[in-house]
Amino acid sequence: MAPQQRRARSRRLAVVAAAVAASAALASGPGFAAGAGVVRVADPPAPTPTVPTAAMTLPAPAEPDPVVPAPSATPEAPAAPEAPVTPEAPVTPEAPLIPTPSVPSVPSVPSVPSAKDAPAFGAYLDYGAQGVARIAELGEWLGGAELRVGHTYLPGDRWHNIEGPPGFLDLWADWRLEKDDRMLVLNVPMMERNEEGVSDDEVRGLLREGAAGEFDHHFSALAERLVALKVPDTVIVLGWEMNGITYTHRCGPDPEAWKKYWNRIVSTMRSVPGQKFRFDFTPTRGKDAVPWTECYPGDDTVDILGMDSYDQPTGLSFDEQVNEPYGLQAHVDFAKSHGKPISYPEWGLFRNGDNAEYMRRMIAWMDEHKPLYNTVTDYCPHGVWQCGQNPESSAVYRSLLSGRIDEPSTPPTIPAPSVDPPVEPSPSTDPTTEPSTEPTGKCTPLDLGEWVEYWIGGKLCFRLDWWSGDQ
Repeated sequence: MAPQQRRARSRRLAVVAAAVAASAALASGPGFAAGAGVVRVADPPAPTPTVPTAAMTLPAPAEPDPVVPAPSATPEAPAAPEAPVTPEAPVTPEAPLIPTPSVPSVPSVPSVPSAKDAPAFGAYLDYGAQGVARIAELGEWLGGAELRVGHTYLPGDRWHNIEGPPGFLDLWADWRLEKDDRMLVLNVPMMERNEEGVSDDEVRGLLREGAAGEFDHHFSALAERLVALKVPDTVIVLGWEMNGITYTHRCGPDPEAWKKYWNRIVSTMRSVPGQKFRFDFTPTRGKDAVPWTECYPGDDTVDILGMDSYDQPTGLSFDEQVNEPYGLQAHVDFAKSHGKPISYPEWGLFRNGDNAEYMRRMIAWMDEHKPLYNTVTDYCPHGVWQCGQNPESSAVYRSLLSGRIDEPSTPPTIPAPSVDPPVEPSPSTDPTTEPSTEPTGKCTPLDLGEWVEYWIGGKLCFRLDWWSGDQ
């Protein structure tokens, strides 16, 4: 009996071992791997519908697993799964089949704006350190898109700030130097007291002084500063919106003197060793106070032909913005005739409110005409991320620049930036206006000097009632 029992137990152990081997073979087969893959892909939601669709087709190669059954040729189960070499059969069709479903997902990669060869875009987010920090945050909101353009302004209140004071441009230069394909765009005023309502007569005199070289040293200092910060390829938007009436650096009072002054500034900055600046001539769209073509200083000193184009005036359709005198089409045609690339340093919503049609058409216009760069003005009422009053336009912007083809049916929830955006002026004014903060209540002002107050955003004061003898 003992030998028979041993033989029976050996047979039972053999059956159990065979069952275990069969289970192991099934668990390690393509069907199990594909199932695990589906869970892994579904876990992080993909940015475009094509990615999960492609990944979900991966289980298809698993179907050959039951078809390959060398097991069905030999019905006794243990024999077939026991040879783990059999899964080589599904591996063979897997090689040609896997690339096939993955092909649809490939086009979604180049369509994302972060591709190195895509047109450079960015946003004006703030002129100081917050503007640098928010570039990455806006990129995250756009589904991981990489903004390649950083855009800021030099204050136009006094010459010292137009020279690029120490500490102001350092963070922007650091951001630019992190990656080779990034672009720093810097708006540079041509005059101090740039938004102080200087009369036409005084502007005329200042332009003539500038044309005679009176202010050359300020622009030499700025050029030397940018070269020292290792950003000699900065795009200089010099004397922007010169065809309007807002700025002291406007062209209207004396177009000839203005052009000579522009040429003098460019020549002065180009004379600094190591510079590689590109100068962007950027009027506002339309005729404004004077046709911007009358201010054009010549091909030798202009590298880029820009345009600031907001959705205004009230009731003006996008087609009218294209076809109006000195409008979008005239800008493109003029640049082409002079062999210059175009740009849109400032653009966004304005007089017509939350206008999804404008947003869609403006982005399509830029896709068609391929500007060297564009930066949306992202604060209210113009913006899409830091301004919650434009949800429909925000949804269009986010959809198109996140690489998505279709527009979302419902506007996405717009997360508030980490820091509340500053209240900014209208597009016809320089967003670098210095805030004035006066102490109130039982508060004794501290005189820290203009430079410290400029950087902290106002005055500080010492409260006299912070302590009492009762405590």
